[in-house]
Amino acid sequence: MSSQKISDTARPVRPISLLIAILVFADIVSAFESTMMFNALPRIISAFHTTPADASWVLTAFLLVAAASAAVCGRLGDLYGRRNVIIVLLLISAVGSIVSVSTGTLGGVIAGRAIQGVSGGILPLCFGVAREILPKKQVPVAAAMIAGAAMLAGAAGNIISGALIDSLDWHYIFVVAAAVALIAAAGCLLLPRSAVAVGAQRVSWFGSVLFAPAIALVLFGVNKSQTWTWQDGRTIGTILAGLLLLALWIWRELRADHPMINLRLFSERKLALTMLATAVLAIGPVGATGFLLQLIMQSPTDAPVGLGLTATDAGWVSFCIAIFGFLLSPVSGRISARAGSRRALIIGSLFGVINAVTLAMLHSTLMGLIISTVFLTVATSFILSSLPNLIMEATPAENTSEATGLNVVVRTAFSGVGTSVATLLLSLSLVSGTHFSTRGAYMQVFVLIGICCVVAFFLALLIRPGVRAAADTRAAVLASEV
Repeated sequence: MSSQKISDTARPVRPISLLIAILVFADIVSAFESTMMFNALPRIISAFHTTPADASWVLTAFLLVAAASAAVCGRLGDLYGRRNVIIVLLLISAVGSIVSVSTGTLGGVIAGRAIQGVSGGILPLCFGVAREILPKKQVPVAAAMIAGAAMLAGAAGNIISGALIDSLDWHYIFVVAAAVALIAAAGCLLLPRSAVAVGAQRVSWFGSVLFAPAIALVLFGVNKSQTWTWQDGRTIGTILAGLLLLALWIWRELRADHPMINLRLFSERKLALTMLATAVLAIGPVGATGFLLQLIMQSPTDAPVGLGLTATDAGWVSFCIAIFGFLLSPVSGRISARAGSRRALIIGSLFGVINAVTLAMLHSTLMGLIISTVFLTVATSFILSSLPNLIMEATPAENTSEATGLNVVVRTAFSGVGTSVATLLLSLSLVSGTHFSTRGAYMQVFVLIGICCVVAFFLALLIRPGVRAAADTRAAVLASEV
């Protein structure tokens, strides 16, 4: 693939701290939009006199589009300039907010949320911009802060939206989201112009036509499995249809002269192992714990496992701990810069094991849960910041957003799998006459989280230590064959 070489010697003309802050703020928009409607679902159900299943499309529509956008728009950024694509996505996201707030129908809100979902492609583009415009030694720290900001903004989404709902109305969530997206788009104009690949017009657009619905069908099936169950023919049929489309997409991309996503890059050992570690960790500490901690905190004290906190109090606990995780993200970045991101992934996996053990031992008290959640936050901070850095260590600069975008898709898909598996384990063992899961069911989920972290630890050990060595050379050879 003929492309313009991105200079490793280029230096930004604006302060590095300002450039990183702009990228972090752009990523915050996407992360905030992903969680901002959780608290609004009861109001949506009441306002439109609808069912919880129909209202949940406000979340599902965003998720499906965001997953496809992460890979497709990451590749578009590699081809046509990452800064340009980020700005376009932010503007489209603002349009989505306007559609949701102005139509006055549930269908309009869902349509707007689907449009808003394109912001899912911002995270991999931010990684690519950071690698393109920052000095090499600053890239791991910047990537870690961008990943940490996503975690913090996701936690803040529930609190901010809750405050807006209580003091104003759920419509104002979209007003705030649109305003923030427009401010971020204006800020991105201060970023240096991105390099544009030569020959981009020859890319195989057929790849994106197949990839987006394939990922959407798989994620839709996984998402609906919580209401349809895994034994339902609709769940199995939807996922199988998505997997068949995905197989067709892989077959087509491997044979295309100029593929949308160069799958040959994934023959690189480090990249393949990183993707496997991403999938395993997404099932365990990233996916299964996403709802588990909230469930433990908000379940009543007379349940086998429950602390009886209100939703607001539980949200503040999660947010305060997320701040701690964000502050830790530069530490992971510095470890990646000095010793390679493999070391940071090993540390994150070990803290994940510690979190699983402490959850099993200390979940019956608020202080015990906070202690175990701190371990989880350390694990998540190191995991989420090491993964994009590992991807960048294994891929050439011109494929950064493409590869990190696929990593986001893998993480999103397997997080859904982790949530579904954990939900299934909890539902298989209920206290007679109640909807509360037994203590044994929770223990099974804790074991699942621990096993995933152990597997990720051994996968990390298999990754060759050190930063990029011959990766650019190998990738260049692979790209030249396309």
